[in-house]
Amino acid sequence: MTSEQQAPSDIASPGAGAPRRAGFRYAVGRMIAAPLARAVYRPRIEGRENVPRTGAVILASNHLSFIDSMAIPVAAPRPVHFLAKSSYFEGTGFAGAVSRAFFTSVGAIPVRRGAGQAALDALDQQRQLLEEGLAVALYPEGTRSTDGRLYKGRTGVAFLALQTGAPVVPVGLIGTDRVMPVGATMPSLRERVTVRFGEPIDVSRHGPANSGRARRLATDEIMAAIHALSEQELAGVYNEPPAQGTIEKIKQALPHERR
Repeated sequence: MTSEQQAPSDIASPGAGAPRRAGFRYAVGRMIAAPLARAVYRPRIEGRENVPRTGAVILASNHLSFIDSMAIPVAAPRPVHFLAKSSYFEGTGFAGAVSRAFFTSVGAIPVRRGAGQAALDALDQQRQLLEEGLAVALYPEGTRSTDGRLYKGRTGVAFLALQTGAPVVPVGLIGTDRVMPVGATMPSLRERVTVRFGEPIDVSRHGPANSGRARRLATDEIMAAIHALSEQELAGVYNEPPAQGTIEKIKQALPHERR
């Protein structure tokens, strides 16, 4: 494949098989956890009416904290699936069982981080969920922002939207990094979170999914909408760890589509 034809690869990947969708545990967990979380944290929720109640939809959000994947399902008016590290599902003993039950109950899909075929598998699982008419939450930045700035978006979200025709609802999270900063073991009860849902975006006008230009334009439109909602300072670069070794430094310096 050429760079224009390749599917996005900088995205986490699950194992093989059909995606694990929300079921009875999710329904029970949502019934109990959502009202409790609203009572304890008193989140400000804006624009819930912008989230379609039925049909496939992608919720594309900024990413500030571990609890972002809790805040979105709590605030959304419908069940939402999101990717979670496979290690959360693979623990042993009582703690492992609790972790597995919790993440399953909130609609998480176990994934292994990686690129290449692993990333394509992740995209395929998300596509299957969307084709079932479900809601999927994704972070275009790829990983959490540790300095509070909004980083450039990778094109995996746009690829899914262009491939499936699903509308993209931008989400701006504010304050989740204060409720549970990176490295914290317990969330703070003093801070409040704001969750803003923007108007749905139809990215199909940018072109087909196999066009790198279409993916880039669609991603930039999505990120601009997220920025308007989150009001973060723009980083202007991709959120990625420092390159290790000469070859990796060269790869990062070369111009290419950041997928």
